[in-house]
Amino acid sequence: MISSRVAIIGIGYTPFRTISPDVSFKEMMFEAAFKAYEDAGVNPRHDIDSFVDCAEDFTEGRSIFDIQAPDNIGAALRSIHTVCYDGIGGLIVGYMLIQTGQYKVVAVEAHSKLSNMLTPGYLVTHALDPVLNKPLGYNANYIAGMEMNRYLYDSGATREQCARVCVKNKMNAIDNPLASYGDRITVDDVLKSETTFYPLSRLDTAAPTDGSIVMVLASEEKAKVLAKKPVWIRGVGWCSDTPYLETRPWSEAAYARLSAEMAYKMASIKHPRKEIDIAEIDDSFSYKELQHMEALKLCHKGEAGSLVEEGATEREGELPINVSGGSLGVGWLGEATGLQRVLEIVLQLRGEAGKRQVPGITTGLAQSWRGVPTTTGTTIILSKE
Repeated sequence: MISSRVAIIGIGYTPFRTISPDVSFKEMMFEAAFKAYEDAGVNPRHDIDSFVDCAEDFTEGRSIFDIQAPDNIGAALRSIHTVCYDGIGGLIVGYMLIQTGQYKVVAVEAHSKLSNMLTPGYLVTHALDPVLNKPLGYNANYIAGMEMNRYLYDSGATREQCARVCVKNKMNAIDNPLASYGDRITVDDVLKSETTFYPLSRLDTAAPTDGSIVMVLASEEKAKVLAKKPVWIRGVGWCSDTPYLETRPWSEAAYARLSAEMAYKMASIKHPRKEIDIAEIDDSFSYKELQHMEALKLCHKGEAGSLVEEGATEREGELPINVSGGSLGVGWLGEATGLQRVLEIVLQLRGEAGKRQVPGITTGLAQSWRGVPTTTGTTIILSKE
C-alpha cells in the first residue's frame, strides 16, 4: 500500500562530454552528488537515509563495482543499494525504499564513462544468448536493424519519417548546453549517411557520451520542509519482456507498453495524449522514438511517423517530445540515460530549462529502454502539482 507521496527535491549533474580524459568516474560521481545535495539542502552524512547506485560491471570494466560506489557519493559505511539497472529503474528502487516507511530521503546516482570502452560492440554481443545467437559473431546492433525493418513494414512509417526524428532531436540539442551532438542536419543528410545495420544509418544511431547524474528523493513530509520546487512522482512502471530473439515481438515495444500501463494506472492517467504535456522517451535509434510513442499510447498505432512529419512533436507542437535532444542529440549515457530524461522533465517542470523551456506544463513522462539486446523498459510520470 502506498503510504506517502514521493518527490524529487534535488538534482546534480556534470557536463555531458564525448570524451573526458581529465576526470575519473569517481570525480564525476562526486561532482554530481555535491551539486544534488546542495540543490536539495541536505547533508549526505546526516540527512540521507539510503543511497542507490546504478552500474553494470561489464560497462564499468571491473568486477564488483559495488565497492567503488559509496565513497564518491557520500555513502561510505551507510545503507546503499547497487543495481544493474537503467537510471529510471534506480529511481523506482529509491521510490519503493521510501514507500516502505524505513527511509525518508534517498539519493540515486547513475553515470557513464563509455569513452573508456574501446570495443563496445563486443560487450553488447556478450549479452546475447550464448548457445543460439552469440556464436554467430555479429555485432548485436543488427538486432536494431532487423527490428526497424519489421516496424516500418507493420506500421507504415517511412525512413524519411525516422530521419525527421534525427533532424528534430539534433536541432533541439543545440539549445541544450549539456548536449554533445547538437547539429543542423537535413533529412537527406540522414538518408545519405553510411548504412550501418540496414536500414539504420550512422545518423539514425545515438552515439555515446560521458556524464554523471544524482537525484535526491524525499517523502512528502520531508519534501514539504526541504524543497522549494518539489517535483512529484505520480506513477512508475517497469517491465522485462523475453530475452530470446526467437520469441519476442519484433514490431512493437511490449516492454514500453506494459511499463507505461503500470505507471498510468498508478497516476490515474486515462488519456495519455491529453494528460501528458511533455515527454522524454527513448530514441537510441531513430525508429525507437516512433515505436515508443505508439507503445506509450501517446498516439495510435501507425500514427507516430505522421505526427513527427506534421511537427506535432516539435517544441512548439501539441506534444513536445525529446526537447532535450534525446539520446540522438544529447548522447547515450549507458545506465544514466534514463536519469538524463528525468533530468529534462524536472528542469522543465521547475521552469529551469532555459531556451528550450516549454511554457504552461504541469505533467511530464520519462521513459527508457536498456538497449540492445534487451527488452527491458521503465516509465515514470512526474508532476509539479
